[in-house]
Amino acid sequence: MRKFLVILDDSRECLNAMRFAAMRAEKTGGGVSILSVIAPEDFNHWIGVGDIMREEARERIHAHYEVFAKWMRDRHGVDPELVIREGDTVTEIMGQVNEDDSIGVLVLGASSGKKGPGPLVNYLSRSSGSLPIPVTIVPGDLSKERLEEIT
Repeated sequence: MRKFLVILDDSRECLNAMRFAAMRAEKTGGGVSILSVIAPEDFNHWIGVGDIMREEARERIHAHYEVFAKWMRDRHGVDPELVIREGDTVTEIMGQVNEDDSIGVLVLGASSGKKGPGPLVNYLSRSSGSLPIPVTIVPGDLSKERLEEIT
């Protein structure tokens, strides 16, 4: 089964990327893999404090994931999987893509703010010619109705 890889983070545009991935998976008989990356610099404290912070980050990720997963299951019949990795975001995304042969499309949400689409979209769109899979960039300000029309 082909999977759509979508990135779970704290951005507003993440929501539309999740919606798009779920809708496309439903319509194509695919799956969704949700990746969240924990940056290692968030834990450059004493070992005990860093471990506690890492566990708290994982708990937050699981809580966010559960909201999206419930919506995907209830609304679209898609049961997503969660993958949590630690490291540089781009490196970990590429690692996941290279390690999971069933991933067929990377879905990214683009910010509509004045600062541009976001660093991840900027970097990966510049590198898209050398990526092993297609990248779909979903505008963060598309309405649910428009997303349904597109998918």
